[in-house]
Order: sequence, then C-alpha cells, then structure tokens
Amino acid sequence: MTRMLPFKKPLIAGALGCAVTGALALATLAMSEPAQAIIVFDPSNYSQNILTAARTLEQINNQIRMLQNQAQGLINQAKNLTTISFPELQSLKQTMQQIDQLMGQAQGIQFKVASLDQQFRSVYPDSFAQSLTTSQQVQSARMRMDTARAAFEQTITVQAKVVENIASDQAALTGIVARSQSAEGALQASQATNQLLALVAKQQFQIQTLMAAQYRAEAIERANQSQSRIDAQSASAKFLGSGRAYTPQ
Repeated sequence: MTRMLPFKKPLIAGALGCAVTGALALATLAMSEPAQAIIVFDPSNYSQNILTAARTLEQINNQIRMLQNQAQGLINQAKNLTTISFPELQSLKQTMQQIDQLMGQAQGIQFKVASLDQQFRSVYPDSFAQSLTTSQQVQSARMRMDTARAAFEQTITVQAKVVENIASDQAALTGIVARSQSAEGALQASQATNQLLALVAKQQFQIQTLMAAQYRAEAIERANQSQSRIDAQSASAKFLGSGRAYTPQ
C-alpha cells in the first residue's frame, strides 16, 4: 500500500514567490536594455534611390563633358591666336635693298624723274651744233657710248644679282611651306600665306627692277642710234654747206 507524503503549504508558497521574483527581475532587465530596431527592406524605395543616383551621375558626366568641351575650345582659341616667326623677312629686305643700291648706281641717265629730262638733253641734244669742233664731237660721241655701255653693264649686274637670289628664295620657300604645313591655328595659317605672298611680291619686284634696267639699256641704245643719225645729217649739211660755194661758168 502506497504511502502518501503530507502536503506542506508553506513550501509551495515559497516556490511561487521565487518564480514571481525571477520574472520581475527579467522584466526589469529587459526594460533597462535598449530596444533593437527591425530593418524592413522596401524594394520600390530601393529602386527609386538607384534611379535617382543614376540620374545624378548622368548630370555630373554631362557637366564634365561640358567643361572638357569648354577647355578644348579655349585651347583652340589659343592656337588660333598663336603666331609664327618669319626669319626670312630680314633677308628679303636686305636683298631688295641691295638691288635698289644697284639701280641707284646708274650712270649717265639715272632712274630719277626730276632730273631725267636734263640728263637726257645733255647727252642727246635736240640738234647738232655745227660750231662744235671735231674733238668736241668725238667727246660727245664717246660720252654716249660710255652711257650705253654703263647701262648694259648695270643690266647684267642686276641680272646676276637676281640669279644669285634664286638659291636664297628656294630656302625661304622651303621654310615657309614647312611652317604652313605645321600651322596649328587660323592665325598661323594666315601668316604663312602672307609670308608666301611676301616672297612672291619680292620676286615680282626683282622682275620689275630687272625689266626697268633692261628697258633703260635698250632705250639708251636706240637713243644713241637716233643721235648718230642726227649727227650724221648735221655733219653732211655742214660739209655740203649752202651750195653757193661753186658757181658754174
């Protein structure tokens, strides 16, 4: 037969008190710790944020490209304002000065309009003076011959100088063409074109000067021929006289 243990109420009451006390302690501890936030993922909000970030990045890229284009435009403007040198310019000027000096050495009849008429009349008088002696006539003819000779000599000298300038002109042309091909901006290209035009103008000046010297020599030679005919006619008239020296019987 089973033996029943006697039920003791004070023991049960103590156990319940301990349980309640522990529960209160746990509740107090839980209340003293901070509450942990729960992360909730919102797909629509996330996609909206991604789209906003993408648009912002595109705007930044557009601004970067705009700044790059502006910088390139400034670089191009700087190139368009960049100049090029013209080292051959001084040589071209010296060449023209040398030719001018040769033209200024003209003897007898010079290239001066103010004194041209007087010089021409002194060498080629309008009429032959019958009172001139033979020695004076020879001296006048010798002066005209010397004038013609000096004119042809000067023409040959100018021709030689122009031929000598061909080599320097070729070197100048090579340098100008090289600078023209490597021109970076509109100003450099325009200046290279102007340099080529300057070289062409210099060559045209040389041709005009050479033609002036050649025509001068030819004009003096023709004037000598004309004056020789006038002298011959005057000498014949002086020799024949009036025709009254002999009266037939």
